[in-house]
Amino acid sequence: MTASSSYLSATAEAYDAVAPLYAELVQGVLDDQPLDRAALSVFAEVVRAAGGGRVAELGCGPGHMTAHLQGLGLDVFGLDLSPAMIDIAREAFPDLRFEVGSMDALDLADETLDGVMSWYSVIHTPPQELPAYFKEFRRVLAPGGHLLLAFFESEGELVTPFDHKVAQAYRWPIDDLAALAREAGFIEVGRVSREPHQQERQFRQGRLLMHRR
Repeated sequence: MTASSSYLSATAEAYDAVAPLYAELVQGVLDDQPLDRAALSVFAEVVRAAGGGRVAELGCGPGHMTAHLQGLGLDVFGLDLSPAMIDIAREAFPDLRFEVGSMDALDLADETLDGVMSWYSVIHTPPQELPAYFKEFRRVLAPGGHLLLAFFESEGELVTPFDHKVAQAYRWPIDDLAALAREAGFIEVGRVSREPHQQERQFRQGRLLMHRR
């Protein structure tokens, strides 16, 4: 087993173990988050403006954000490493498509998506592995397709590991994550940086919206 496959397996197993509890905790997570709803609405709007094609939520968990994107008018499907999460998502949202898989090796042809969203899923990727993820996101996006990332920010100048309580995770300086995406062929459209809600981890929350060159 390679180092890469080892961390992927560990992440999947960790989320399998907490899947029902996690699904319960994220219910209504957007209800009191107008900035997050706005970021998602902007993502949906720019994808629709570019032709409204297929969108993938990568690291979809129990499917609540995938369903939200469908409610915003997108043709969306979800993918996650955790089979237990996918089982919950399929039961909760039977009209949507959910698949087990890894977002660094997507079973999709080149340039077949108009949108990719990774909502707190790249946080579990070791920093040295993340460039390959951005390369894969770019591969499956059509030119002009959009990418939306949500993550925990690092207030310092370095990527910071932290105990996520489910699986090893990392906080990123927002400028560094944007630079990594630019190196992979993305152009920044906009960003949101907000303070944590009282029920969240006490880290700043970052969102980056980019499009593929």
